[in-house]
Formats: sequence, structure tokens, C-alpha cells
Amino acid sequence: MDYQQKLAEKLTILNERGSGVLIRMNYIKKTCADPKLRLSLLTDKSMETAIKYINKKFPNIDFRGNIQNLNSIQRQKSEVLAATTSYYDSFLDVIEFRDHVYELLNTIDACQCFFDIAINFDFTKNYLDLIITYTSVIITLSRIDDKKALVGMFNCAHEMTNGSSDPSYPRLGQMFVEYEHPLKKLTEEFGPHTKSVTAALLSLRMVYPRRNLPAEQWRSAQLLSLLSAPAAMLDPACCDTMACEYLSMEVMERWIIIGFLLCHSSLNTNQASQELWKMALRSGLFLILTRDEVLNIHKVSEDLFINIKGYNKRVADIKECREHALLNSGAMHRERRQFLRGALKELYKVLEDEPGLLGPKALFVFMALSFSRDEVLWLVRHSENMPKIKTPEDYVDNQMAELLFHMEKLRGLMSKYNYVVQRYHVQYLAQFDAMALNDTIQNMHVCPEEESVLLTSFVSTLSALSIKQVENKEEFDFRAIRLDWLRLQAYTSVNKAPLPLREYTDLAKVMNLIQFHTRMVDSAEDLLQETSEVSILGFYPRVFEKMFCQSSEDINMKRYLMAFPIACTHFSQCGHPLCPEETEAMEKRSLRLCVTFLEQIAKQTSSIVLDICAEQCNLNDQLQPMHCAEAISAARHRKQKKPVQKKGEVQKEKPGAESMRKDRIVVTNADKMHLMLTELCSSYSLCSDFVVFDHIVVPTEFLISHLETRLSEIIVRMANYNQTTQEIARPSDLLAALRAYTASLHCLSSYINVDITRLVKNVLLQQTQPLDSRGGQTITTVFTTWYLESLLRQASNSLIVHCPTMHCFINTATDNEPSFRAEEFSDISELQSLAELIGPYGLKFLSENLMWHITSQVSELKKLVRENMDVLVQMRNNFDKPEEMANLKKRLTGGENVLKRMTIIGVILSFRSMAQDCLKEVLNKHCPYLIGPIECLRDFISPETDIKVTLSVFELASAAGFPCDIDPALVTAISNMQTDNTSVDEEYKLSCLLLVYVAVTLALDPNSFYSREHGGHNNNIHCLATAINQLAAAMFTVQNKNIEQHLKEFLLLASSTLLQLGQNVERMESKNRESVYLLLHLIVEESPFLSQDMLESCFPYVLLRNAYREVYRSFIVTLG
Repeated sequence: MDYQQKLAEKLTILNERGSGVLIRMNYIKKTCADPKLRLSLLTDKSMETAIKYINKKFPNIDFRGNIQNLNSIQRQKSEVLAATTSYYDSFLDVIEFRDHVYELLNTIDACQCFFDIAINFDFTKNYLDLIITYTSVIITLSRIDDKKALVGMFNCAHEMTNGSSDPSYPRLGQMFVEYEHPLKKLTEEFGPHTKSVTAALLSLRMVYPRRNLPAEQWRSAQLLSLLSAPAAMLDPACCDTMACEYLSMEVMERWIIIGFLLCHSSLNTNQASQELWKMALRSGLFLILTRDEVLNIHKVSEDLFINIKGYNKRVADIKECREHALLNSGAMHRERRQFLRGALKELYKVLEDEPGLLGPKALFVFMALSFSRDEVLWLVRHSENMPKIKTPEDYVDNQMAELLFHMEKLRGLMSKYNYVVQRYHVQYLAQFDAMALNDTIQNMHVCPEEESVLLTSFVSTLSALSIKQVENKEEFDFRAIRLDWLRLQAYTSVNKAPLPLREYTDLAKVMNLIQFHTRMVDSAEDLLQETSEVSILGFYPRVFEKMFCQSSEDINMKRYLMAFPIACTHFSQCGHPLCPEETEAMEKRSLRLCVTFLEQIAKQTSSIVLDICAEQCNLNDQLQPMHCAEAISAARHRKQKKPVQKKGEVQKEKPGAESMRKDRIVVTNADKMHLMLTELCSSYSLCSDFVVFDHIVVPTEFLISHLETRLSEIIVRMANYNQTTQEIARPSDLLAALRAYTASLHCLSSYINVDITRLVKNVLLQQTQPLDSRGGQTITTVFTTWYLESLLRQASNSLIVHCPTMHCFINTATDNEPSFRAEEFSDISELQSLAELIGPYGLKFLSENLMWHITSQVSELKKLVRENMDVLVQMRNNFDKPEEMANLKKRLTGGENVLKRMTIIGVILSFRSMAQDCLKEVLNKHCPYLIGPIECLRDFISPETDIKVTLSVFELASAAGFPCDIDPALVTAISNMQTDNTSVDEEYKLSCLLLVYVAVTLALDPNSFYSREHGGHNNNIHCLATAINQLAAAMFTVQNKNIEQHLKEFLLLASSTLLQLGQNVERMESKNRESVYLLLHLIVEESPFLSQDMLESCFPYVLLRNAYREVYRSFIVTLG
């Protein structure tokens, strides 16, 4: 008969089912309480009357007589039915669960089962768990405010749809009414079970008091220490109650307090019950029913007992215990956490050094994890529901990170050396446990057939184990043995069992030991989960985040901060198939918390790293040449008499003085920052990656992302661009600062394994684009804007002139002081620095902006050509007739404007040419083996090469900084210009006439004076040479015409115009004719299509020679 009851199977199944029902009830309660998640029908205004009526009349609702109150449900009956069905079914699950629980409890009472946690551990634990789970379900159900409305609305809709109520509705309604005051009803129901429950609880009196000790006693007993007895270090850690050693104290307290609430009669009759109950009441103020649903143990107990006759003493005991808990429990648990931090750290260090000890001392690991988990759970539930006391600091722990960190370290150690644990325990099971069990069986006086078969199968299974199975990585599965042992406990714990387990305690001890050893072989991960999962933190996000903030404020805790995001990996283990909706919500919350913590850690780390970089950048800046003037001046006057130092004047320290230190105790700011960095980086050593709900999380990637964002912002900030005042840092200064930052950033690699090179490359590559990955401004945009709006704009107004001699731009002498010195931003070193900073991509963007300005000028030039088209056509045909040319020239309008716009184009192209030359030098330094082949490919191009091939090769060469006969960027810009439906022939005509226009206006500007010092003209007109050659080449390439032929025509026209200058020496334009003559020579000299022979054929060389002599004669050379 006892075998047919299947007590073990029913306990196992009902506990699993009960957990799901409890989680489901809790989820419904949370959903109904949250306005965002609450069922829309419950908040619908049209449903308000119906809901009030249902709540008032529940469960006896008149569906036909008061149809006016239920009209809203009648109108939406299908929607109501669909929305409330899942809730109704969930409540039916509670009824079904309750029926099965009471049936099983009555069966257990009928069998007069024996319970002792030290002997039939699994049977007792499952029994007590079932009682607590059932009680928690009923209490949680009673706390759902909308349960009557949900069930009533469902039944109304069901009646209206099907013509009759749901068959289960009367029982469900009756249950809701009965459990309005759940504990009162539960105590009545559990009266018949008092004997069994009390017996099971009293078996804890040897286990719970031993666990519930103050930290002083733990410390004096050197609990969890492997070093306290070195001689016994290799001895296996075992005892008669293995599973009790790591049994959660929170679970035991829940059993004791709720168990004695349900079966309270023994509190008045049994002193042992009373002592156990009072000890549990003194331990804290709250118990967790499930998730974040708590039970205020003293209030609930007092409310129940105060109405029971003869329980005045128990009420007084409750008040006394509450006062004791308020005064002492916070401090006691604080001391326990302090002890456990040190104990876990020592245990981890020893086991990390000697992982072989994980075999014999595995029990120590699970005890340490279980004790620590209990303290974490206690603090979490009490922090959220903190009572008003004088010492609130007892409920705050800014060192929680360290405890969580060491817990994770121990978990990681067990997982890493699982092979060691398996190997040890397989040998233990085969060579000791099997023999010990066999000897125990042999010494038994009575062994019925059923029990004999089970025990014999245990021995044979264990004896067959071999270490080769571990070496061959075979899968072990001892669940069948453990389930058979649970069955055997049930068979032998009933009254008048053929083999009474209480009389064979040796068998129980051996089997409990075997059960622990089998779990070490096949389910160590499950045991780790059972003893150390802290998924409760996911249901207390406010407390969890507060703990993180408190720990992050303590510098000594920063190395442990990574424990918080890794704790989020536990949250995926707490779900249940009966409530998948909770799992989805939990996934979002877990990822949010994990990302928040990692972002905060990364933010702190990146801030410290970049502060160190800024410090190093400042020190590097002190070594820049601009700061050495004072030192040079002091060295020059060193032999002179030292001037008397003015009172109050502080002598400036030399660079490097910060490194001189007389006392190592003196801590500098740099020391503090490096210490902080060391602490923060240590936290990243906990693990390289982890999984949160199937999402692989890599902590260092958050740091890289933060550094990337911050570094991008800092680089742009270091450019010091002020759009209002048009101030900006010199490219060379920014490059020096950036190199200092990069050098300092590389020190991070010595702390943690991060690819700084990849980080810097990503950041700098983004800085070569107009916008970075976040859409922010880059130095490419900043410098492009500044060079266009400041330098080139002033150059177009001749406030700044291009100086070919020094390969830069320089300021002209004016009455107003210039806002910046042009040469400090445009000489070779600065433009090379610019090329280093923004690279080929950045210079391409700069070129595109320059080309836009050029095409704007070309558009205006074409308008001027159209206005003077008839005159220009005549001048083109009569260039060899001086008198007629003179007359036609007077009819031209806007000649100065043409010259001005062509000069602007020349200035822009000259600047671009300088930048391209510097880019070529930079690339040649960085990648000479790439630049060489590009140069060869460019030189291979000949005039006969197909134009498409030519432009493709020139585009490649131009991107590398090489000058090309035809500028591909200019060709593209001109080909993309809006033609306003102008025909190709007309465009060609405009291009030809534009050259005519420029040729006949070369000498119009009276300010065209050549400066030998600058190697160019004071009004930048020498830039016309670049403009004419490159613009003509681009225009006629787009129109597929012969460039050389048209430039020869330009040369003839220009020569004719300039030769006429010498005929009238009194005219203003002839006063600077020598400077203008040189312009013709510059055009030919820079052109790849014109030669000196062509020039000499139309312009006497003697004039050029005399012109050079004249302009150089006026230049005064000073020596000395």
C-alpha cells in the first residue's frame, strides 16, 4: 500500500507546480497594481459601473435581474471573455493545486509519516516546501485586489455568451470569500496536520541554531577556513548532515515562522517549539513569500494570535522578539557580512592556488556561498522595507560589491575546475561510498525485497564507476539514484514500514553523503545555482542600483564593481514555464540593469583614463618650443648679476619638477588617478564576457565605446574652434596634444586587455569624415570651415598673400592688427600636421568644399562672359590688330571683376596644391611601398591614353597627394555644374571666350607688383598661373577638346595684350608692366602643356630678362 501512494513523486510534482502557480499569482498581482500593465477593461470608464456592481455582489451576481448594471459587459462580452480567460484559468489552477495539496497532506497524515531533516532530508524538505509554497500561494492570492472583478466579469461574459455560468465559478467564488483573511482560514485547515508539521519543524532544532550564530562565534571557530588546520587540509569535508550544511537559513526561517503560524498549538505546549520559533523571530523583520512579495512576520503573527484565547504570552513574545530584532538583527547581519567578506577571500585565494583542494573541500565552497547568499537576501528585503530605527546604517552596506565579487569568483572557480571535482568524487563514490553502503546493507537485520532491490542497484551503479569515464568526458546522470533515494525515504518513513528508516540512521547518513557526492559529479552547476543565485536582486532594482552607487563611491570597492552586472546573469534562472510573461519583463529589466552598471563602470574608468591623458598632455605641452623663451633668456643672462626677485613673485617651475619627490608618502594627483585606474581596471578581470538572457555581454566593449565617444569630443574640443572670433588651434599643436593622449592611452593596455590601437584608429578615422559615428562635428569639418572662412576669405581680399618662396600664406602690412598670423597655419609643418590629422579622406572633403567655391566663381565668370560675348568674339578674331584691340578693350565691362575672381580661384588652387604636397610627404613617410607604385602609375600616363583611364589614374594619384596635369576633382566639379540647358557647343564657346577675357585683362590691376622676398605678387595675381592652367585643362577635358591648342591661343592673346603695355609709358597700367610680364612667364613655367619655346615665339625673352632685372633691382639686400 505504501508503495502505491507515490508520496515522493507527488511531493516532487506538486512542489514544481506550486512554484509556477505562486509565480503566476505574483505576476497577476503586480500586473493589476501597475497602471501601465493593468488590463485595459479595468480602467475603462464604461466598465466602471459593472465592476462596482460585481465587487459589491460577488460571488452571488444576478446576471438577469440587473442587466442595466452589466450593459457594458453585454456590449463587449467577446472582448471581456478573451481578456479575462487567462486570469480565470490561473485562479482555477489555484483550486486544482489546493485540492491536490490537501489530498496529499491527508494521505501523509494517514500514513503517519516520520520526518527528520537529519535523516530523511529530501522527504522532509519537500514536505515543508510544499506547505510553505501552498501558504504563499493563498496569501498572494488574497492580496490581488482585482481578483473578484476579473472572475466576475469572466463569468458574466460566459453567462451572456453560453447561457449558463462556468461550472467552476461557484467553487472559485467560495474560495475567494473564504480566504479574505487567509491565515485565519489556513490555521483552521492545518489543525489536523499539526503533529506532522511540528515534528518536521522540531527536527530543525539541531540545524537552525547551529547556523544562526553571531559572527564572533564564526570567527572564533574559524568557520570556512582551510588554513586553521593545515594537517587536515586534504581530509574530505563531510558530516552526518551534508545537505543541512548548505541549506538556506532563509528557507529554514520561512519553514519555522509560517509552519508555527499554521500549527501554533505546539507553541503553548512544547518548549522546544517555542524556543525555535522565538529564535527565528529575532533574526529579522520580514520574510520573502516570492519575488519581492514579503511577509511582515511580527505584525502578521501578532494580528493572528491577538484574537486567539490564551495566546497573550505569545503576543508578548512576539513584541519582545520584534524589539530584539530592531535593536540587534541589523548589527548582527552587518558583522556576518564583514566576516564573510574576509572568509570568502581567504577561501578563494587558497583554492585558486591549490585547485586540487576543491575535491575534498567542495562542501566549504557551497557553505560559503549559501551563507553569503542568505546575508545578501536578508539585506535586500530589509533595505526595501527598512523600519524606522536609530541605526539605519545597519541596513546599508557600501561594501556589498566585495561580497558579491568573491561569490562570483568561487562560482567561477568551481565551474573552471569541474573536471577536478568530478575526478575526485567519482573515485570517492566507487572506492568508498559503494563499499560503505554495501557494509551498511550487510549489517541490516531486516531488508524487504523492494528496498533490497533499490539498495543493491545503488551499490552496483556506484561500483561500476571508473575514472576513465571522466577522462573520456562521458556524461554522468545520477538523477535516477537520487529519485530512488527519495522514494526509499518515503517508503521507509511511513508508520509500520517493513524497514523503518528512523532505526537505520547509518543507512540515511551514508545515502545522504552519496547523494551529495553524486551531485558533485553530474549537477555541480545546479547546486551552485541553488546555493548562490541572487536573482532576487532583479526584483528589487531600486535597492540593487542603490547598492551599486554606494559601492562605487568607495575607492576600495571599485575593483569589485563588476560583480553587479555579472549578478544579472542569475536572473535568467528564476523564470517558470507557467509564467512566460514574467520572463520577458525580467529580460528587459536585467539587460537594462546590466547595461546601466557597465555604462557607469565604463564612464568612471574612461574619465580617469582621460584625466591621466590630460595631465600628461599638459606636461607634454610644457616641453613645446613656444614655452622655452624664458629658459633661453635666463641662460643668455646667466653670467650677469642675478636680479633681485620681487617680493611675492613666484618663481616658475621648470618642466619635470613634478617628478621630484623627497617623501614617498606625499601622494600627488597623478598617484591618486593611477590608483583609481588600477582599482577600476581590476574589476574587469572578473571575466572577459558573460551571458544575460542569451545576450553575450563584453564589458570592455562598453569601455571602448565610452573612450571612443569621449576621445572624439576631446579632440574636437582641443581644436579650440570659436566660430564667433574665428580662433582655432594650430594643427601642429593639436597633433602634439593628440600624440600625448595616444601615448598615455596605451598605458591602459598594461591594466586590462583592450585594443587601444583599434580604438585610436577608429576615433581618428572618424575624425577624417565630416561627421563622426554619433553625428557630431569632427576636426575635418572644423579645419575645413576655418581655412575657408578665415584664411582663404582674407586671402581673396589680399589681406593675406600666397608666398611661393616660403611655401605658405603671410599677412600683408595693414593698419589693423591681424587676428592670426597666416604663416602659423599654412606653412609646410602646419599643413603636414593637418594632413596627419585629417588624412586623405579629410583632405578630400576639404577639396570638395574648395571645388564648390571654385565652381561658384566659374558660374559668375560665365555670366560676365555672356554679357561681353560679342566684344570678346571680335577681340579673339582681331588680337593682332592693336588699334582695334584698344577700341574693343574700352567696350569691355567687368574686367577687374574677372581678374579678381580668377585670382580667387588661383588662391584656392594654390592652397590645395600646398595641402596635397604635404599629404604626399606624410603618406610617403607612413606607407612608402604604396606611394611608389602610385607615382609610377601616374608617370606611365601619356597624352595618348584614353581620357577615362587617365582620369581614373589621376584620381588615385591625387588622393595620394601627387600633382596631376589634369585635376580630377576640378574636372568632376565642372562637369557637375548646372548648365541651365546650355548646349555643349555654347559651353565650349564660353570656355574659349573666358580665356580670351582673362588674357586681355591681365594688366588691369594697378596693384600687381612682384615681391622678390615673397616670390609672388602683392595682390596674389601670381596665383593666376595655377588658375589658368588647371581651369583650362579641366574645362577642355570635360568638353573633350585639345588643351594645348587653346592654351597656345591664350598665350598669343596675352602676349599681344602685354606687348601693348610698352607703347604708352604714361598710362597707369604700364607702371607695373615688369611685374605683369613675369606673370606670363609663371603661366608657362607652371603649365604642363606650354613650353618656353612657345612663349619665345610670341613674346621676346629679352623683355622677361629686363623685367626680372627691374623687379630685383628694387629689392634691397641687407647683410649682418
